[in-house]
Amino acid sequence: MQIIVETGLIILGTVVSYLIGSMPTALWIGKAFYGIDIREHGSGNSGASNTFRTLGKKAGAIVLLLDIIKGLTAACLVHYYFFLEVGSIRYVNLQLLFGLSAVVGHIFPIYANFKGGKGIATLLGMVIGIHYLSALACIALFVTILFSTRYVSLSSILAAVFFPLIAIIIYKNEEPLFIAFGIAAAVMVVLTHQKNIKRLFAGNENKAKLLKKHRH
Repeated sequence: MQIIVETGLIILGTVVSYLIGSMPTALWIGKAFYGIDIREHGSGNSGASNTFRTLGKKAGAIVLLLDIIKGLTAACLVHYYFFLEVGSIRYVNLQLLFGLSAVVGHIFPIYANFKGGKGIATLLGMVIGIHYLSALACIALFVTILFSTRYVSLSSILAAVFFPLIAIIIYKNEEPLFIAFGIAAAVMVVLTHQKNIKRLFAGNENKAKLLKKHRH
């Protein structure tokens, strides 16, 4: 009986996590406050990067924060599963399951005809919820590359590729599924950025406007 209950709760958590991730924050904010469908502008993605590019820094920052919270919330749902020992392999594995469900929801949102963003911010929120030190290391690399090159796509790709290396250093062989997840996440980020990679090699990728130039 206990196994049935636990399985049911895990399935419920997976579905709830997907629904949380499916919330198209960029789409909703674009329509509610700017009267536009973000998917019809810029890169066509319903994510933070395209929001920054299309709607500006304020809207972009809000969408970025909300998308991070989606992944963080999904990973933290496990805290309510009292039959799991905090920090155990099963506990972390369930965090991975719920977090990935939120990422899938962000990429294929049921509320927006399954057309969403690339899932980077939601993925970051998930990692923060599981192991915040790994997330901080990736954020530091992302920011360094971004301010060096002004390419958001390149920063995201390199930070994602760096992530499984951090996971191996931290967990070694204690959390094989987390390491496998890191590798899979890196592959996913590379695959979802194929167009960006082509533009980077062609030299026509868009650069982020990080600082305003003041006139004297």
